[in-house]
This record gives sequence, C-alpha cells and structure tokens, in this order.
Amino acid sequence: MTDAPVLDIDKVSITYSGVARAVSEVSLRVAPGEVVGLIGESGSGKSTLAHSILGLLLKSAEISGNRMQLAGVDLLKAGERDFARLRGPAAAMVFQNPMATFSPLHRIGRQLTDFLWRDRTSTERQKRAKIIAALADAGISDPEARFDAYPFELSGGMLQRVSIAAALMCEPALLIADEPTTALDVTMEAQILHLMRELRQRTGVAILMISHQLGVIAEICDRVAVMQAGRIVEEGPVEQIFADPRHPYTRALLACELSLVEDGARRLPAIAWDETMEAAR
Repeated sequence: MTDAPVLDIDKVSITYSGVARAVSEVSLRVAPGEVVGLIGESGSGKSTLAHSILGLLLKSAEISGNRMQLAGVDLLKAGERDFARLRGPAAAMVFQNPMATFSPLHRIGRQLTDFLWRDRTSTERQKRAKIIAALADAGISDPEARFDAYPFELSGGMLQRVSIAAALMCEPALLIADEPTTALDVTMEAQILHLMRELRQRTGVAILMISHQLGVIAEICDRVAVMQAGRIVEEGPVEQIFADPRHPYTRALLACELSLVEDGARRLPAIAWDETMEAAR
C-alpha cells in the first residue's frame, strides 16, 4: 500500500437546507487496497456520506469541512463536471437494491455499454468483449447470454453481480458498496462477499463497505468505523472493535447482532434518545 489514501475526509459536515445536519465533522481515510467498514443503524448518515463522495446528494445539501479528497481531487471545490469525470475511474458504487439499479426496458449489455461512454476508441465489438469479460470475472455463468438478457430475467443475486461488474469495468481506485447484500438471501450473500474478497485480491481496489450487518463487516473488512447520529464515535481494526468495543453505542450494536443473541426471549438493548442527541452535538 502507498501512504497516500484513496479517500481522505477530515471533519466534514453535511447539512440540508442549512437546518438538518445529517453528517457532523466526520473524518475517514481509506488506503489503496484496504477494505474499511462503515456501520451504524438506519439514519446514522452512512449513505449520505457515501453519496457525497460521488456528488449524488440533493442540491439542498451543503458540504463543509477541512478536507475531502478522492484520488487527490478536492471534492469540496468540485463541480458537476468534476464529479462526472471522477465517477468510474476514481470511484464507483454498488447500491443495495439490484432490482432498482437497472432499467427493465433495456438489455443488460446495452446498459453496461453506457458505462463505457468515455471509451471513444474501441469498436462496439471490443466493448462487447470487455463487458462479457467483466461479467465472467464477476462469476456470472454464460456471460454471452446474460449480455442479451433483460434485468427481469436475472435473479437478485445475479443482478448484484452485474452491478459489481459494471462498477469495476472502469477500474476504479475506490469501490463503494452500500449495503450490497441486504436484499439477498444468506447463500447469495456469502457468494457476493467471496466475490468481493477475490476482486480485492486480484485488482487491488480499495473498498468502503457500508452495512448494518456486523457479520458482513467482520468477514470482509480490515478496519471499521462506527457511525451514530452523523458522527464517527469509534474506529479501529475489526478484531479490536469486535473483541473490545469502547463506545456504549458500539457495544449496543454488537449486543443487537442476531447471530450473537443466544436467548431469543431476551430484550435487545436500546440507545436512549438523550445519548443519541449528545453524540450528535
């Protein structure tokens, strides 16, 4: 790994319409080839932070902070054209619902060809070959047939593999995976995580894995950051966070992990509202 991070965020805040603060002074770094997990309950600000990296927030969002760099580019000063150039080569995203990622009206190959709009030198045949190779790398059987298929002809797990193939076709430095296994069954979830580990080892892509499933984070990540009410409240190596959590919110999250709950009759812990608001200050 090099010393320069792919993603370098320092005390960044995101506010909507100057009133609702969704992210408060968050700092986060992702090094080349590293897999960093971002965990927290729904509404903690994980996806807002991820979408800000690619310029996908609503126009009412206001971003401020000391530093927010992606592949050396200052995102705090970036305009829409800058983000358009960054999407793909610098960073790509895999969203949580593969069924909503693709248009049902067009074949898979047609839609993936649009991802290669920057490539003005390759012929249509060469682009088709590149897409089929990417589908094969994503573990899709008979990729030639899938190229001509419509999204509704593929299962959710297969479509998520197509999403990963689409994201990696542009060889991004950072892959942002926003709850990529939430809509999948346990068997397909295991296959997708295995695929992402393989791709990381083979391509060296850095991954920001966003999830509320702690088992997913434990299986694939090197480091993990815990997000509560828009703030990072704890960060460290996965082994340390899971074995010796220091923050009460992290301990509560671990206590709520279903795979760790032995007594199905016991009440799960809850974070008091005043504790949540204190963390947001």
